[in-house]
Amino acid sequence: MQYRAIGLMSGSSLDGLDIVYAELEETGGKWIYDIKAATCIEYNDEWIKKLKVAPHLRAYEYLLLHAAFGKFVAGKVSDFIEHNDLQHKVQLIASHGHTVFHTPNLGMTAQLGDGATIAALTGINVVNDLRMMDVALGGQGAPIVPVGEKLLFKDYDFFLNLGGIANISANINTYIAFDVCPANRVLNMLANKEGKAYDDKGEIAKTGSINTPLLTHLNSLDYYKRPYPKSLANDFGVEVVFPLIQSSGISNADALRTYTEHIVQQIANTINNIQHQTSAKQGITSIQLLATGGGAFNDFLIERLRDSLKIFNIDVIVPDDKLVKFKEALVMALLGVLRWREEDTVINTVTGASRSSIGGAVWIGLEA
Repeated sequence: MQYRAIGLMSGSSLDGLDIVYAELEETGGKWIYDIKAATCIEYNDEWIKKLKVAPHLRAYEYLLLHAAFGKFVAGKVSDFIEHNDLQHKVQLIASHGHTVFHTPNLGMTAQLGDGATIAALTGINVVNDLRMMDVALGGQGAPIVPVGEKLLFKDYDFFLNLGGIANISANINTYIAFDVCPANRVLNMLANKEGKAYDDKGEIAKTGSINTPLLTHLNSLDYYKRPYPKSLANDFGVEVVFPLIQSSGISNADALRTYTEHIVQQIANTINNIQHQTSAKQGITSIQLLATGGGAFNDFLIERLRDSLKIFNIDVIVPDDKLVKFKEALVMALLGVLRWREEDTVINTVTGASRSSIGGAVWIGLEA
C-alpha cells in the first residue's frame, strides 16, 4: 500500500524547518521510499531568538509560542504544497516539532508546534507528539529515528546523525541507539563568534590546534560514563559544554578544533564499546556506517571520523545531499504513517521503555 506524507523536522541546531514530501510503500512487510520534494526553511533572527528563549518562558507565554509555532509551521507547509503542486495529494503530515524540554527521568518531554493548529490551518490530518508515549512507559523518548532506519535502510550496520546532537544507531542482534554528544549546536555557537552561522566544511577548525586539558575535561563529563539507553537535552550543550569551552580561554579556532576532536573521540569510543559487546557474536569484518545530518557536510569532521574508525574496519558512507539533509524528516513521515496504521513507532530496546509503543497524537484536519 502506498502513502503520500509530509514529514517535518526542526533540529536542535536551529538551522531551520526541514520539510519532506515522500511516497512510502509497504509490500509484504518491506518498505520503500521516494522523496518527491524537500526543502529547508531557514529560521530568521526573530524565530531563532524565540526558540532559544523558549525554555525560560512562563507557562502562559510558552503556550502562546506553542500555538504561534504551529501557525508558522502550517504556513510554511501550505507554501510548500503550493510551490510543488501538491494540492489534494498529501494524505498526512507528521511533525516532530522543536524540542524545548526533555527530562525523561521525570516523565516529561515537550516539543513546540501545536498539532491541532497545523491540522486546522492546512486541512490535512496531522500526527505529532511522537515521543511522549515512550517517555510515559519509562523510556528516554529518544532516539525515535531507528524505527525508520530499520525499515528503510537495511543495508547499513551503523547510522550516525550529526545534527545539533550526534546520535548513533546499531543494527545488531537487537537494535540499540542513543545520543552520543552535543555536535552542531556547540560547533555553530562557536562559529557564531566569528560572525558565521556555521563553520563551513570545518575550515576554521582545521586551522586550530587541540587543547589537551580542555579535551580531557570534556571527555570526563558524567554523561559519557552512563550506559545506554540514554538521551540528551539541548541544554547539556548550551549550559554545560559551551560555558566549559568558553572558560578555557583558548582561541576560537582552537576551540572548534578541540570540540571537533571531542565529537570524533566520543563516536569512536561509542562504536568501540558496541563492537566489544557484539562483534564476536556477529563475526563482522567489514562494516558500513551511514552518516547524515548537517555535520556530514563538515568535511574536516568526516575526515577525522574516517581516520579514527579505520581501526574498526568501518567505512563511513555519506550519501547524496538530499538524504544527508532530509533523512530525519523522511523518517518523521514514515512514523506518521506507522501511527496511522497503528503500528509501533518506537523500539523499547532503544529507549529503555517497558515495551515498544505506538506514539503520536492524531489531529483530523479534513471534514468527515
